[in-house]
Amino acid sequence: MMGSVAMTARRSVLKGLAGAGVLIAAGHSDARERSINDTAIKRAIPASGEQIPVIGLGTYQAFDVGNGASERASLKEVLQGLTDSGGSVVDSSPMYGRAEEVVGDLSAELALRPSLFLATKVWTSGRDAGVRQMEESFRLLKTQTIDLMQIHNLVDWKTHTTTLRQWKQEGRVRYIGITHYHEGAYDELMRLIKTRQYDFVQLNYSIAERDAESSVLPLAREMGVACSLEYAVNRSRSGPRSSTAAPGRSFSSNTSCPTRR
Repeated sequence: MMGSVAMTARRSVLKGLAGAGVLIAAGHSDARERSINDTAIKRAIPASGEQIPVIGLGTYQAFDVGNGASERASLKEVLQGLTDSGGSVVDSSPMYGRAEEVVGDLSAELALRPSLFLATKVWTSGRDAGVRQMEESFRLLKTQTIDLMQIHNLVDWKTHTTTLRQWKQEGRVRYIGITHYHEGAYDELMRLIKTRQYDFVQLNYSIAERDAESSVLPLAREMGVACSLEYAVNRSRSGPRSSTAAPGRSFSSNTSCPTRR
């Protein structure tokens, strides 16, 4: 159990995350896109034209909590604050402990599901194991449809792609994505992007990790694949991932896929 000091610090960070989209947007050149009531800046998903906010909420570590009301109070504020600020994207994974369950419980309690764009992942090998894991995500998230299902770190991507393409046709998932956290996988990500089977690619990209600017991001733009960024506020390539970023594992949908100029 975390100490009271650490818990207080985490709550402070989490509460700040709720307004992160508005704070970042305020200094953005696209600030004119915001409405008078601070609706988040949005960009279109190339596959459909659907608009989603450019800043989303990750759930790694911070949403892996128990059932206690005190443990979940700040997270409840974050989800409510996210939607109040015009946000909608929430990114999770079965590997994030109880995060999917907590998101599902709180979004149901707050009646937020219609306002959320839920993204999660499959991270196992084999068709049957993949189906079981994804069905559990549906149950934990308390939803009949998952907006974005991603093949995490490309684990058994061939098998899961077959399942997800069928589920997309059936309307169970709306978009399919692939992810990886390391530049060593960029060649494989690029090869799969070229197959045009995927709507999203999630990868590491920050001011400290810019390799994707000359590889994955321009290709994704060319192929019409939306980009979501993890570790977007990482401070150092060689050092540990920023602890202040970890509560949200910064997730930013970035469908324009910027390139170095």
